[in-house]
Amino acid sequence: MEKAPQHAVGSEAETKESLRKETILYLDGVSVSFDGFKAINNLSFLLQKGEMRAIIGPNGAGKTTMMDIITGKTRPDEGEVFFDGDIDLTKHDEPAIATMGIGRKFQKPTVFEGHTVEDNLALALSGSRSIFASIFHHRDEEEEARITGILETIRLYPLRETSAANLSHGQKQWLEIGMLLAQDPKVLLVDEPVAGMTDAETEETARLLRDIARDHSVVVVEHDMGFVRDLGVKVTCLHEGSVLSEGSIDHVSSDPKVVEVYLGR
Repeated sequence: MEKAPQHAVGSEAETKESLRKETILYLDGVSVSFDGFKAINNLSFLLQKGEMRAIIGPNGAGKTTMMDIITGKTRPDEGEVFFDGDIDLTKHDEPAIATMGIGRKFQKPTVFEGHTVEDNLALALSGSRSIFASIFHHRDEEEEARITGILETIRLYPLRETSAANLSHGQKQWLEIGMLLAQDPKVLLVDEPVAGMTDAETEETARLLRDIARDHSVVVVEHDMGFVRDLGVKVTCLHEGSVLSEGSIDHVSSDPKVVEVYLGR
């Protein structure tokens, strides 16, 4: 069998490197198995800087595992996972990746319910300070401005002195998104943000995430197709650990393969 010309191989490698450097998240040929089950199967996924992407797919499609790989919770068996051009995420653990600028919000909100909305943001802003030191820390003008800006973004400025325990479910979701923003991430991974929300909260969350996406790259995993449509972004449908379909919501939702394995159920 004849070998491919060397310049062609080199050209392919150069193209991949150029593509990688232009993206904020770059996954290529990623696979991982658990006890013989291939949770991620030769997955390739690119997220551009400043892009918001919606991820859909049936249960077991690999959505959570993909985020586990990006955040360092799971190490892939093979493939490349790069962040911000040249940071090889497979060489770093979960705590290290969290400090690099990748923030993750899980489906169930985890806020400090015994503290006010503002104190929750101060705790997230504080970094390594203890809870006691953070709450009684005298914030400078820059920190105050950041907290105020986040409160306005997450629609909770009027409730800044309210105990987090007294927020609605949707407002707690917004507060946790705000706590992520306080850590100044480049990428936010948001898992099913509107599960359990009222219709009004769902609509407002779409607007909130679009606001955030002006300055951040965002990946949103969601089952609510009406909400995904409201986001107005490119959609990736996963199935059996790889990309089944990708494009606009109209393109993906009308794809016969997606209808068969996901939307038609």
